Amino acid sequence: MSAKTSLNPAATELRVAGLTRLSTCDWPGELVATVFCQGCAWDCAYCHNPGLQPMQSDARIPWNEIAAFLEGRRGLLDGVVFSGGEPTMQPALLSAVQVVRSLGFRIGLHTAGMAPERFAALLPWIDWVGFDVKAPFGGYSGITGVEQSGDKALASLRLLLASGLPYEVRTTLHPALLSSAAMLELRDQLLVLGVTHYVVQRFRAEGTRAKRLPSMPVQEQLSLPPGFGDGFHQFHVR
Repeated sequence: MSAKTSLNPAATELRVAGLTRLSTCDWPGELVATVFCQGCAWDCAYCHNPGLQPMQSDARIPWNEIAAFLEGRRGLLDGVVFSGGEPTMQPALLSAVQVVRSLGFRIGLHTAGMAPERFAALLPWIDWVGFDVKAPFGGYSGITGVEQSGDKALASLRLLLASGLPYEVRTTLHPALLSSAAMLELRDQLLVLGVTHYVVQRFRAEGTRAKRLPSMPVQEQLSLPPGFGDGFHQFHVR
């Protein structure tokens, strides 16, 4: 292993549960590898990576293996995305990001913004953020199971918007969890904050703990009020 990949030895503490060696969907328009970090403090019933929620797991990939793989992909990939779980829950994330940048990669981050102080420290090292917004900020606990989780998400979103970084704000819509009125309230909150790029993601049961979710008739799988996307510079449903 080269000297570059041995920089920031604290990066070896990053708990990595998975690696996608080639992805075209984790950072729109970019060809990336995606590193899945273990652990998340929230308990969203529709999470499509529930195995990554516990902070500890026996299924762990040593960081040195990740760094060695990436060293061999310089010039072949546009960047590296850190996903989860919730990557910002891990103190070692900043060191890992610095290692990857030292190899010449651009950095993408998937986050729900649950650790604003750590997120703030990461922003100068990040090139793009996929930011999950769960619900109107006063109603987060109905999704996350954690009181005042919306306060942390809102603080992080404000940091992101102030940074000027490219981003994608997205919400997973399960109609039994987010009503049309709630979606309109959230839409208005995002527009007031200055969000310009917003994506509504269709709920998909694959990979989730679907038994925990309320039943959802097929005809209600996606229903947005007319003109819902008006006001955003970019809006689409995925």
